[in-house]
Amino acid sequence: MPASRGGGPLSDDPPGDGGPDEAASFIADTVAELALLARRHRLGMLVHLLEMAQLEAEERVRLRSKRKLS
Repeated sequence: MPASRGGGPLSDDPPGDGGPDEAASFIADTVAELALLARRHRLGMLVHLLEMAQLEAEERVRLRSKRKLS
């Protein structure tokens, strides 16, 4: 197993990762910014794909928060 600089094993979930809800929220925000950049440069297919990714991430956040309220 590869080791990190500190000598410990590498992990897919670093301490303080925040979990899937925080990741989905971060992804939604980030791809929204990327979609704006793509739109500014008239990269139509990238705009479409990034907006789809944003919608998917936002839906995940919405559904998870709705389940937490139940």
